[in-house]
Amino acid sequence: MSKTKDKIIVALDVETADEAREIIAEIGGEVGAFKIGLQLFTAAGASFVREVVGKNIKLFLDVKFHDIPNTVAKASVEVARLGVWMFNIHAVGGGEMMRRTVENVREVCARENLEQPKIIGVTVLTSADQETLREVGISREIDSQVLNLAKLTAKCGLDGVVASPLEVDAIRRNIEKKDFLIVTPGIRPSFATNDDQKRVMTPKEAVSQGADYLVIGRPVTGQKDKLSAVRKILEEIETE
Repeated sequence: MSKTKDKIIVALDVETADEAREIIAEIGGEVGAFKIGLQLFTAAGASFVREVVGKNIKLFLDVKFHDIPNTVAKASVEVARLGVWMFNIHAVGGGEMMRRTVENVREVCARENLEQPKIIGVTVLTSADQETLREVGISREIDSQVLNLAKLTAKCGLDGVVASPLEVDAIRRNIEKKDFLIVTPGIRPSFATNDDQKRVMTPKEAVSQGADYLVIGRPVTGQKDKLSAVRKILEEIETE
């Protein structure tokens, strides 16, 4: 199951660094990577990111930068210096923001001999539905909006996107870049509830659609036996 294991990114959506350390210690050998989002990053800071990365753990920093191009590019350079494996920015921030981020990160990594992190664009959050888009003045259907942003992301030189599993197939069919990454939150195993996610799929369905990485939080971290939960998910994906 080693290949399947590498597809799993466990979201460390917890309040403290100590809670995150416990989760990493329990299941670190069973999953491909961990994700630190806004809650834990705000609570524990860049020092905890350095600590995790220093243990040779693949880390996805999920901070979803969205600001003027110069600000996002400079912040992204600092993220690259932290040594994370992957981070994201909001694709709706536009082409200039994305292009400048890629250029700045590439230049600094080359100059400072740093491993360049994967940069992925957030399309439409999995908590959003059509009404959410209408509220903010977007008239496109969700699948059309996601595909439009995915194409723009690829054009700007990013490594991939964050998208709901429901849009994976369309992205795969419309993006020519073969190594374009698709990272999917909104993953709910058969034994879990949907919580606040609206556009969801099971892990097996998402992988079969062409997802490269599955971000899974509460179905793992909310379980008393987290190791058993991870193994159930791996078995679910592998079962014919």
